Amino acid sequence: MTPGKVWFVGAGPGDPELITVKGRGLLERAGAILYAGSLVSEAVLRWAPEGCEVADSRGMTLEEITGWLIRRASRHETVVRLQTGDPTLYGALIEMLRPLDAAGIEAGVVPGVSSAMASAAAARETLTLPEVTQTVILTRVEGRTPMPEGESLEELARHHCTLCLFLSITLLKKIREALLAAGWSEDCPVLVVQKASWPGEEKIVRGTLADIRERCKASRIHSQAMIIVSPALGARGRKEVKTSKLYDKRFSHRFRKAIAAKGETS
Repeated sequence: MTPGKVWFVGAGPGDPELITVKGRGLLERAGAILYAGSLVSEAVLRWAPEGCEVADSRGMTLEEITGWLIRRASRHETVVRLQTGDPTLYGALIEMLRPLDAAGIEAGVVPGVSSAMASAAAARETLTLPEVTQTVILTRVEGRTPMPEGESLEELARHHCTLCLFLSITLLKKIREALLAAGWSEDCPVLVVQKASWPGEEKIVRGTLADIRERCKASRIHSQAMIIVSPALGARGRKEVKTSKLYDKRFSHRFRKAIAAKGETS
């Protein structure tokens, strides 16, 4: 029998409706699904067909996960590894692909909505803003897993652009110290979103470097939270905000000719 194909599917940040159409289609025809139960909402499994083998990987080691996928690929045409957010971000993707490659099993990857984007959406914030920041850094704070040389938070924070910090909610004290050392001020805005888009479970906490740790403690946020530090936060409430040239009536592009201001020629 020709081995089936293993698909690594991003379930998105939590809301089952934020899975992609392609991801949902794979769930609907899967013969076996292995989902990350500690992070993925079981509601996503509503699309699994009757008779589908479904297992939770929360107690499995890497070897057990890849072994499960390899064995199911020998029985089913479509096997889904359902992961939170996007599989390419902190998803141990390469660690799981390599054993599949060695076993001669074809694999595919379906992207998912990241919690970074879902958190900004939940708070009605933007990660980029004209003439304020045009760069987003997706990173995490060093914990048990060391950071590569040149990627410490203090070094990255010196860019003073938008920082989206994964897997770091228990390290807010360390974050504050690193950002202050990089030249950020105590009153710079910080956004924390726990379980972004999860129906009935989402929490949004706003604060500053000075007080966000205490605010998160008061809200009992200690896991599954995205931290966003950005000069773009709070832009909706500012008196003046620079606008995009793309929609400026005085800006020409191939779909629209500029409208000259009074006294000017286009």
